[in-house]
Amino acid sequence: MPDDVPVTAAPADPQDATTPGRAGPDRAGNPSGRPWTALWVTALALPPLALLAAASWFGRWVRPGADDWCFLPRVRDDGISGLVGKFYFDDNGRVANALLVGAYAKFQVAGHQWFPVISGVLVLAVLWTVAVLALRRAGLRTPRGLPLLLAAMATALFLFVTPNTYKTFYWPAASVSHTLPPVLACAALIPLLLARTHRGRVLALAVAVLAAAFLATLSEETAIVVAMVLLAVLLVSRRVVPAAERGFVRLWCAGGIAGTAAGALVLITSPGSTTRRDRFGAETTSLLDPDSLAASLRAFAEITVTVVTTWQYVGGVAVGVLLGLLCRRADGTTPRPPAHWPLLTAAAVVTLLVAGCLCTVIAYPVFNDRVSDPSANRLWNDYLLLYVLLLVGVGALLGLALRRYARSTAPAKVVCAALCVLVCVGPAIALTNLDTALRARAEKWDAQDRRLREGAAAGERVLPYERLVISQMLEPFSKGGEQYWPGGCVADLYDIDRVTDGARGR
Repeated sequence: MPDDVPVTAAPADPQDATTPGRAGPDRAGNPSGRPWTALWVTALALPPLALLAAASWFGRWVRPGADDWCFLPRVRDDGISGLVGKFYFDDNGRVANALLVGAYAKFQVAGHQWFPVISGVLVLAVLWTVAVLALRRAGLRTPRGLPLLLAAMATALFLFVTPNTYKTFYWPAASVSHTLPPVLACAALIPLLLARTHRGRVLALAVAVLAAAFLATLSEETAIVVAMVLLAVLLVSRRVVPAAERGFVRLWCAGGIAGTAAGALVLITSPGSTTRRDRFGAETTSLLDPDSLAASLRAFAEITVTVVTTWQYVGGVAVGVLLGLLCRRADGTTPRPPAHWPLLTAAAVVTLLVAGCLCTVIAYPVFNDRVSDPSANRLWNDYLLLYVLLLVGVGALLGLALRRYARSTAPAKVVCAALCVLVCVGPAIALTNLDTALRARAEKWDAQDRRLREGAAAGERVLPYERLVISQMLEPFSKGGEQYWPGGCVADLYDIDRVTDGARGR
C-alpha cells in the first residue's frame, strides 16, 4: 500500500507565515502542517473502515444460494475451464466472468466465506491507491490519512449504503458481475497515473486495451459505463487536458474504447450470448422497441429517485469538501478550482445519466420491471461507483470555494466530520441485522448439508430440501413451490437425482 500524500510545510502566502520555514494559516484560517489535523482526519476513516471490517468478519456465515448452486458442481467436476466453456457455449458468453466465478467456486463453500474479505480489501486498496496517485499527479498535498478517508468512505458508500447489501457484497456471483467490475475499471487507471516514461505509457496503453476487453466479457453494463466515460474524456480533452499530455490521453481513451469493442464482439458473437437472448426473448431489436424504451426510462427514473433520496450518499460530498479544504499545492499555495470546472461537472453528470440509462435499457428485456426494484439493486452498481466519485468531486469544488470566500472554514470541517460519522450509523445497524440473518441461515444450511450428504452416501436418490431464503435470493420451490430452479443444481452438487420440497413433506 502506498504512503499517504504528505502535508506540505511551505507557507500558503509569505506574509501568512509567522516564522521563516513554518507554514501559517491561509486566508480562510486553515492551519497547515499540524499533526492534529492528520490525527483527526485519520480518525474519521475509522467508522467506514470498521464497517468494512465487521462486514468482512460476518462473511464467515455466507453459504451458497441461487446461481452458486450451479457453479459449484460444474467447477468441482470440470474445473474452471469447464465453467468457462459452459459460459461461452451455453450460458451468456462472459468468459472473464466465468474465470472469476471459477476462482472462488474452486474452493466450494470456503470460497464463498472468504470472498467478502478479499473483495472488500480489493475495493479499498484500489480506491486508496488511485486516490494517492491522482492527488500526486495533480500536484496536491494533503494531511496524512486523507487519501485513506476518501477511499474508506467511497468503499462504505458503494458497498453498504444500498437497499440490498447481501446481493452487493455477500453474494459472490452478483459481486463478480456488478460490484467488482467498476472497481477493476478504476484499477486500470493506476498504470496511467504512474506513467512518466515512454515505457510506462506503452504499459498503460496495453493495460487499458486488455482491461477494457476483459471488462466487456465480465459485465456488459460496466463496459457501457467505461465506454461512455472514455468517450466523454475524448470530447472534453481539448479544453481540460494540458497540451503536453493531450495526445497520449486521447490515445489511451481510444485504446480503451477499442478494447471494449473487441471484448463486446467476443461476447455478442458467442453461442452462449445467442442462447441467452433466445432464452429471455431479449433479441437486440427488442431493445429499440418503443414500449421497452419507455419502460426502461421509467425504471431508470425510479432508480434515480431512490439513489438521490438516499441521504447517506452525502458522505461523499462531505469527504470531498474536506479534501477541498485541506489540500495544498506542492509550493504551499491554495489550489483554485479547475478553469473549466463547469464543463467538467456537466460532462460528468451527463455521462453518469447516459451510462445509467443505457445500462437500464439493456437489462430491462431480461429483468423487466424488477430492474428498478431495490431488491435487484446489484444491477445499479455498475454505475453507482461513478455516482459516488462524482459526489466526492463536487464536494472538493465546494471545499475550494469555501476556502476562497468563507471567513472561517472551521464550521464546515465540523459539519463534514459529523456527517462522515453519521452516514455510517444506518449501514452499521443494517449490517448487524444482516449478520443475525446470515448466522441463522448458515446454521440451517450446514445442518441440511450434512443431512443431504449423509442421505446421498446411504444410497438415497431423492431427498427433501427446505428453502433457506435470505435477502430475496432465489431458492428451489419458490413461487409457492412451482419453480424448481435451482433444484437440479442442488441435486447435482449432492450427486442425487432430485430434491423435493421439504416444506410440503412436513
